Amino acid sequence: MSEIIPAINAENFEEVRRRIKLVEPFVKWVHLDVADGTFTSNAIWHQPADLLTLETQLLVEVHLMISDMDFRWRDWVLPRVNRVIFHEEAAHDPEFVLNKVKEARKEVGVAIRPETDWKKLEPFCEKADLVQTLAVPPGRAGQEFRLETLDKIRHLRKIHPKCIIEIDGGINPETGKKCVSAGANILVSANYIFNSEDISKTIENLKHVSSARR
Repeated sequence: MSEIIPAINAENFEEVRRRIKLVEPFVKWVHLDVADGTFTSNAIWHQPADLLTLETQLLVEVHLMISDMDFRWRDWVLPRVNRVIFHEEAAHDPEFVLNKVKEARKEVGVAIRPETDWKKLEPFCEKADLVQTLAVPPGRAGQEFRLETLDKIRHLRKIHPKCIIEIDGGINPETGKKCVSAGANILVSANYIFNSEDISKTIENLKHVSSARR
């Protein structure tokens, strides 16, 4: 069964806190989107200091859709952060960033944009705690899932059968089932969960499709 992680894409930290409370009873992890307009066309919440006051029982992964990761990784290896996900395209030396985050005793994930070749993730499949392929352009929630993402998952799973593959963007029961069948381990979903009138039931729906056989 694949893991379901709610993604929070919010304008401010008040909304981040509110959404965390909404999903806290139903999941183990929460995924916080971070964008300041340097790697994305838009800006959302992106203040690391806010996390110093965060109280939650959930494990926290931050998805850093920001540039200059060769030095900005330092801002995010905070006590409340359990996993740092950064973009291969946003670092001059992604392996350096990966090693530094690991030295800080955090889990680390390496991500790519939808248009980036899946082969860019290959050097990290055995070194990172997970690799992530975005199924939508980075930054904005609510975009449509790109079907070519499924081929990326299949290629990665075939060549690296033990790596953890996370998929982020446009995830709902239909796309989630396809991702799991292709080989995904983790489904990250924002709008499908937070636009629901019954978050508990919505997460259960995703958990049900995440048990699809590969």
